[in-house]
Amino acid sequence: MTIYILVFAGALVLAIGGTPLARYLAPRLGMMDQPSSRKVHLRPVPRIGGVVIYLAVLVAAILLGRQYNFAQFGSIVVGATGISFMGLVDDRWGLRPIVKLLGQVLAALLLYATGIYVGTFQQPLVNLVVTVLWVGYITNGINLLDNMDGLAGGVSAIAAAYFALMCAFSGQYLVGALSIAVLGACLGFLFYNLNPANIFMGDSGALFLGFILAAIGIKIDFPDNVTFVTWMVPVLVMGTSIFDTTLVFVSRLRRGLNPLTTPGKDHLSHRLVAAGMTPREAVLTIYVVSFVLGMLAVFVTRASAVEGYAVGGLVVLAGLYGIWRLERPPFFSPQQPTS
Repeated sequence: MTIYILVFAGALVLAIGGTPLARYLAPRLGMMDQPSSRKVHLRPVPRIGGVVIYLAVLVAAILLGRQYNFAQFGSIVVGATGISFMGLVDDRWGLRPIVKLLGQVLAALLLYATGIYVGTFQQPLVNLVVTVLWVGYITNGINLLDNMDGLAGGVSAIAAAYFALMCAFSGQYLVGALSIAVLGACLGFLFYNLNPANIFMGDSGALFLGFILAAIGIKIDFPDNVTFVTWMVPVLVMGTSIFDTTLVFVSRLRRGLNPLTTPGKDHLSHRLVAAGMTPREAVLTIYVVSFVLGMLAVFVTRASAVEGYAVGGLVVLAGLYGIWRLERPPFFSPQQPTS
């Protein structure tokens, strides 16, 4: 427990102390997010906060590095560093979506090569494909969720808190410490990022958080239950970002748009605002959904197969209904602008 407290405090202090420096440097480095028709902010805002999140988590990870499996620890750090740097380049100069996607595939393959992979299936090739899809979906899911003040950071903090809690229950203190580092860094950053935000994390932070959480979701283990049930746990913890990404993909494909390259105010948060919520209320509502899904995930860690799949089935049905409902007024209109 001591290591949890130290890692959390260190990441929190680094994020709180480093974010003002990043905010000062952003305009001098050309790292400002300019207002546009598809964004909710009305003035230029620094978007270099992700570098602070990355450094806060990395410092904690280095302190823990000697206790990790060196190859696996190295693959997480190298993959996360590459993903974050790629996001930083995209924030400053822009990158084609295919380049970012290839970078994520390479990072996922690096995890697989060092033994960090989804092991639910008997066939290694299937496990490889599912690992790459999981890493790509969660990495991009957090990035897509970064569309309103405090949203991506808050959802990531909630996910990291649940991962840390479940690691503590199962004695996985080292994976839990990495989770708690993410929690501390996100909470420290949220001090400046909650509505009205005076700094954004940018792709360098959102892609980094998505990759780290995806790796933790693979690495976490549940020795008191069977994989046949517990594979649902990380899916539930990351359910909010999975739902938002799926909603956007389905909506854009249904309208004949490219889901990867089409920008727009068609995310869950935007639809809640369109229905009459304020941005703060929309973000808080998504926080509540994330908390509920996390509680269901904790339940599934000890559930029987029948109980676990009953929970999973109900969540899937709720998600399908949510997509259907959110595709209709007052949440969304076919005439709603996409750019």
